[in-house]
Amino acid sequence: MITQSINHPTSPYAHGNIEHYNALGWLFKRCTLLLPTEDRLTLISSTFSQMPCFKLEECTAAGCLGFYGYGVFLKTMISGWGEVEWHRVFNFLCSFTNLLPKIKMAVTGTPGVSCSLELQLRLFCRQVLLDPWPGKGTLFWLTRILKPWPMVLQARLLFILYGPLMPDGTLAWQGMVEREMSHSDLGHMAGVIVLLYRNLDHLTDWTTDTMQTILEELIVLPEVWHMENVARLFVLCGNTVCYSFLANKLHNGQLLQVSRLIVHIILVCEKDGYSMNWVVRMVHQVCQGFNTSERFAFIQRLEDMFSEVTMELIEIVTAGNHHEDMGPFQTLRSLLQSSAHFHAKFLHMTLQNE
Repeated sequence: MITQSINHPTSPYAHGNIEHYNALGWLFKRCTLLLPTEDRLTLISSTFSQMPCFKLEECTAAGCLGFYGYGVFLKTMISGWGEVEWHRVFNFLCSFTNLLPKIKMAVTGTPGVSCSLELQLRLFCRQVLLDPWPGKGTLFWLTRILKPWPMVLQARLLFILYGPLMPDGTLAWQGMVEREMSHSDLGHMAGVIVLLYRNLDHLTDWTTDTMQTILEELIVLPEVWHMENVARLFVLCGNTVCYSFLANKLHNGQLLQVSRLIVHIILVCEKDGYSMNWVVRMVHQVCQGFNTSERFAFIQRLEDMFSEVTMELIEIVTAGNHHEDMGPFQTLRSLLQSSAHFHAKFLHMTLQNE
């Protein structure tokens, strides 16, 4: 029943093998219908343990579809099961793959050192558990994976699971620090953050403060991120996550950091073609939490930060020869354009509200 050609994803038979695992799931489901859950899981273990493709760090074939096939099989097999049984499935998978000790090794070590283990964990968790189950299914498996760990390690684990990849296939730990990443690179991470935020009312182990801490930890892994990457992540997360994060930092007196982040959010909106109306509305929303004098102080700090970031970019542009690397000059140009667009929209909205 277990086919070997799943090791060859470019084979014309690869798609058929994936369909085979769907059919195999239905076969197991029907043949074991009268068995207790534990016995059904034991039968799965004895069957799938025959091939290294279904175990962490045991298959060396490049591009192996084993985890993906396992995910297809498992989704078909346990569809319709209750949440209690899903917990048993997760415990079974942890035992079958030695998952938790391997996660501990990855999240407590130096980021990027155990790159092979990081990628194996990413593939297993994403292809077997997270990706096959949209929405609440993903939420269930994700919270099971995150729950055993303290918040700082949850941030590390989220990056391993959803962080961007470099062209060589390794996690972009240093890439987030040293260079701008595109919105497509950060889209999956933003999506899972939004998923957690949207379901905080239904989660007993996560609150707004918990997510604030996780985000604070995330954006300094392994060091403080390139500021545009922080801004781009929050733009992709949308208003609820972004406003919650900014409001919390303002509540803690971090006006300087909030001002710098807002300036870079404005810059990212200009660079990536997002509507400036969104960030203007968010700044107005932030202002509503202040009295009149605090509001003017916040706006003044924001204007000062525009000047500071502009001067920083001018110094970079004038410091050397940028004939080959036009990035700093283009960023300066985008910042000046974004400032003009933001202020025009901001004044328009302010005058409309008077």
